[in-house]
Amino acid sequence: MMRLHPIPAFADNYIWALIEDDRTVIVDPGDAAPVLTFLQECHLTLDAVLITHHHLDHIGGIADLIALHPAPVYGARADAARLPGVTDWLDDGDRLTLLGQHFEVFAVPGHTRGHIAYYCASAKVLLCGDTLFSAGCGRLFEGTPEQLHASLTRLAALPDDTQVLCTHEYTLGNLAFAAAVEPENRAIEDHLAQVRRWRAQGQPSLPSRIALEKRINPFLRTAKSEVRAAAEGRHGAPLPSEVTVLAALRAWKDEF
Repeated sequence: MMRLHPIPAFADNYIWALIEDDRTVIVDPGDAAPVLTFLQECHLTLDAVLITHHHLDHIGGIADLIALHPAPVYGARADAARLPGVTDWLDDGDRLTLLGQHFEVFAVPGHTRGHIAYYCASAKVLLCGDTLFSAGCGRLFEGTPEQLHASLTRLAALPDDTQVLCTHEYTLGNLAFAAAVEPENRAIEDHLAQVRRWRAQGQPSLPSRIALEKRINPFLRTAKSEVRAAAEGRHGAPLPSEVTVLAALRAWKDEF
């Protein structure tokens, strides 16, 4: 059975390790040092590296990691010019077999134009980089609100028990924003209390699950009247679609 382990990096990154017996796949190694320590201490062989997007905190450790543990590195063909070290290029709908599990590649633009996610139905695992966070989503650095809404809608349609492995420990801040959007949402209040307990004990708030995100994440709840009303109140004008609600929420969160 594939095991999941978050390797802390920088101030709030997680580099995910997917482990089967003595083999591992590493996701978004922004820093090689903690991954190298993890591999050595756990006596693991590196099978592959998966990259979700081109930001330095997700790719900065590739060269040093591969120099000591040669393995294929997978990344989006759409970002080929900005992904040094990638050996195998991926497009939307491609499939991989790693650690005896099948992974499907999803194009999920919005945070960046070439962002991809990896979904393993058998293990109920979604590796979504910075597109979907627990109770939040990534900033619109390169994509459009339309792209981000389509990407989040695609991820929200996955089975409810899908584990969400995003790459930042942003959950407390995201829940504070979600509570400002929906102050009467008891699920947000309850999960905020739980995450505070986890973090006080030094435990990660991740992985989340799709079912939970549909209850607490305002960026997945743009069809809800309460969320629309809050976004319109902040925006100061009617918002005619879920895309415009999402755009207003994202602009609000950027200043929150």
